[in-house]
Amino acid sequence: MIGAPHGERETDGVPGWVDTGAPFPVTGASQSAAFDTLELPVVLDRVAEHAAGPQGRLAIQSRRPSTDLDWIRNELAVVAEVAALMDRGDPVAAEAVPEVSDALGRVRVEGSVLAGSEIRLLRALVSAARATLSTLRRIAPDAPRVVALARPLPDANLDRALDRAIDDHGEVLDGASTALAHARRAVRSARSRLLQKLEKMLQALERTASDRGTVTLRGGRYVISVRRDTRQRPSGIIHDESASQETLFIEPSETIDLGNALREAEVAEERETLRVLRELTHALRAEVDGLENGLAMAVAFDDLVARAKYAAAVGAMRPDVAPAPAGLEIVGARHPLLLGGEAEVVPFSLSLEPGERTVVISGPNAGGKTVALKAVGLVAAMTQAGIIPPTGPGSRLPVFRRFFVDIGDHQSIAANLSTFSAHVRVLRDTLDHADDTSLVLIDEIGSGTDPAEGAALAEAALGTLTRAGATTLASTHLGALKRLAETHVGVVNASLQFDPNTLSPTYRFKKGVPGRSYGLAIARRLGVTESVLQEADACLPAGERAVDALLAELESRQETLRRAEAEATARHTEIVKQEERLADQATQQDVREAELDRRLRESEREGRSQARAYLLEARRRVEEALAMARAAVDEATAREARRLVEEGVHRESQAQAEADSGTTSEQSRLSVDSLESGMRVRLANGTVGDVLERRSDGRVELRVGVMRMVVDPREVVDLAARPPVEARHSTLPAGRSPDDTGGSASLELDLRGMTGDEAEAATVDAIDRAVLLEQPYLRIIHGKGTGVVRDRVLGVVSQDGRVARHEFAKREAGGTGVTIVEFTP
Repeated sequence: MIGAPHGERETDGVPGWVDTGAPFPVTGASQSAAFDTLELPVVLDRVAEHAAGPQGRLAIQSRRPSTDLDWIRNELAVVAEVAALMDRGDPVAAEAVPEVSDALGRVRVEGSVLAGSEIRLLRALVSAARATLSTLRRIAPDAPRVVALARPLPDANLDRALDRAIDDHGEVLDGASTALAHARRAVRSARSRLLQKLEKMLQALERTASDRGTVTLRGGRYVISVRRDTRQRPSGIIHDESASQETLFIEPSETIDLGNALREAEVAEERETLRVLRELTHALRAEVDGLENGLAMAVAFDDLVARAKYAAAVGAMRPDVAPAPAGLEIVGARHPLLLGGEAEVVPFSLSLEPGERTVVISGPNAGGKTVALKAVGLVAAMTQAGIIPPTGPGSRLPVFRRFFVDIGDHQSIAANLSTFSAHVRVLRDTLDHADDTSLVLIDEIGSGTDPAEGAALAEAALGTLTRAGATTLASTHLGALKRLAETHVGVVNASLQFDPNTLSPTYRFKKGVPGRSYGLAIARRLGVTESVLQEADACLPAGERAVDALLAELESRQETLRRAEAEATARHTEIVKQEERLADQATQQDVREAELDRRLRESEREGRSQARAYLLEARRRVEEALAMARAAVDEATAREARRLVEEGVHRESQAQAEADSGTTSEQSRLSVDSLESGMRVRLANGTVGDVLERRSDGRVELRVGVMRMVVDPREVVDLAARPPVEARHSTLPAGRSPDDTGGSASLELDLRGMTGDEAEAATVDAIDRAVLLEQPYLRIIHGKGTGVVRDRVLGVVSQDGRVARHEFAKREAGGTGVTIVEFTP
C-alpha cells in the first residue's frame, strides 16, 4: 500500500484503500539498513517535494525498490510519458488530496454520523478525484499508460447533495432542508427578541456611561453584567461573577421565558442538523467504494506527477532494465542529493562488459569514491522504486534482488564492536548471501586493521564475490588491491581523477586505470616538513614508487590527451556552427529565388490555362464549322483545319508542361544570328511557325499556318521540332497506336475496322497518352455499325476518373459514331 513503511503491504490502516505499492519489494532489516546507508529516504523526500498534497508526499516517501521487472518497466514508462508532456509545455498538474483516513474509517461504521468538517473533507476528496479523472482523460492520447490509473467514482448526485448541504468551512447550510431553514429562522427571531429585552433593561439601569453593563453569554444563557453594589440590581438568576467578584452576570427574571424559548428553538435546529448529517453520512456510506477508488486514483496520480516533475527538473532520462545478472551501463549519472546546490555536479559513466563483475575504485581521500558508490546504489534503488534517476540516455540496469552496502563507520560501544569488527560482521553477511542478483557496495574494504592482513582479507572477499557473480563496487587505498585485476578474471580497476597541480579532485570517473592516493603530496601541501616527507618517500617499497611513477606518467598523458580532445571538439563545434550559418544563409537565398521562380511559373501557368480554355471553345466552334462546311469543301481541307487547331492545343500543352517543370524563356531564348530560313520556332506566347526571312530592319518574318507575321527576334524563345510527316495527319488509322506518331500529340483516334478488344485497348492507350501530354480532349471515331466498338469505348471512358465528361459529337460531325472526351484539367 502507498504509505506502508519499508515495503510492508499494509492494507488495514485505511479501510478499503487500494493497494498500489510495488509488488515483490526488496524487504528485510538488512535491506532497510542498506537503503538508509545510501540515504534513499532523503532522496525520496526530495522527490516528494514535487507532490501537490500530503497524501502524494507520503506515497512517494513510502516507495521501496521492487524486483518485479514488468512493474518497474511500466512505472518508468508512465513517468517518462508524463515528463515528455511537461517538456512539451503541457501543464500537467495533480490535485492535493486531504487527509481523509479517519473520515473514511468512520463512514464505514453502520449508524455513525460524520461531522460537517469530516463531510467537507470527503467532498474535497470527490472534487480532487473528478479533476484527476478529467486530466487522465485529457492526456491519455499522448500518455496512454495513465489510463490504468482511472477508477469508477461516486454518482454525480452525491456531489450536488454535498454542495447543497455543506459549506467550505464544514458548516451545514440553511438550504440543506426546508425544516432546517425554518428552525434557524425561529432561532434568529427568538434571539433577537431576547437581546432587545436585555438591552432595554440595561438602558433602564441608572449608571454612568463607563459603568454601563453588557449583554453576554454564561452557561449557554444570555445574561447582563451588573455591579454587585448596584442598588437597582434586577432580580433573576446569577450565573457567574467576575474574577474580582465585583461584577455579577444575571439572567433577569423577565427574560427567563424568552431564554427558554430560544433554547427550545436551538434544540429544534440541532435536531434537524443532526438529521441532515445522518442522511449525508448514509449517502456517503452507500458510495464508500467510489470514495476509496477516488482516493487511490488521486494519490497515485499525485505520486506520478511528482515523479515526472522530478525527472523533468533534473533532466533525467529513463534507463532500460533487465533481469540480473544482465550487464550494467550507467551513462551520465549524478548523485541525486548533490543536485540543486551551487556546486557543479560532475556526471560519471560506468560500463561493465560481459564477464566483468567487480570494480576496484582507488584514488585520494575526498576524491569522490564514496559519492560514486552511493550514486550507483541510489541509481539502482530509485529505478527499482519506479523513479527515473538522474542518468543520461543509454543507461541499462539489472534488477537486483538484494542490496549489500558497507559505507561509513559502524562502530558501536553498546554492542562492543570496534570499527573493524563492525565491517567484518557486514562483510560476513554479504559473503553468506550475495549472489549474481546482488549489488554489493563496500567503502574502504580491508581498512581498520593491519594493511597486509586487511589487503589479504579484502582480496579473498572480492574474489569470492566475483566468483559468485555479484555486481561489486569497492573503494580502497591499499596498493595490493590495485593489482587484483591482473590476477582475477572479472575484476577491473577504476579511479576518481585528481588534479596533481592543484591537488584537488576533478570527480571524473575513469575505468580501467587505478588511482594514486597522493598521500605524501597532500601532506606536503598542508605544510609537513620536507625532511619528514623525504624520509617517508624513502620508506616506500621500490615497487610502490615505480607503480606510483607509472600512474603519474599515465595520468599526465591522459590529461594531455583529454585537453587535446577538448580543443578538437571545440574547433569542430565552431566549424559546424559556421557551416550551419553559411548553409542557413544559402538556404534563405534559395528560398527567395525559388519564390520568385514559383511566381513566374504560376503567372505563365495561368496564361496557359486560359489559352487551353480558349482552345477548347475554339474546338467546339471548329467542329460546328466543319460540320457546316462538309457539304462545300473536300475532306482534305476539313482535316487541315482540324490539324491547325490540334497543333495549337499541342503547343499550349507543351508550353504549360515546360512552365511547370521550371523552364523559363530566358533559358531557351535563341540568338538572332542563329535564325535561318526554314527553321521552325516558337514565340513567347506559344505560337509556332516557320522562319521565312530576316528583314533588313532586324525583325523576322514568320509563316504561321496560312498567315504571315513579322515579330521582334527577342520574342523567339526556342526551336519547335517539326512533327514527322505521318504525324501531321491528325487521325490514327486503324491498327496504329499513339506511339507510332513519333511522340507527337493526336487529338483524334480512329477505331473503325477494329474488334471490340482491339478498340478497348487502343482507347485506353490513347487516353493514357492524351493525359500524359495534357491534351484537353480526345475525339474517338468508332462508327455506328453494330454498336459493339461504341459500347466498349463508352465503358472505358465512363469508368476512367481522369475523364471530366464525354458525349457524342453533333449530328453533322459524326453523331453517335464519334465520342468526344474531355479530361480533367
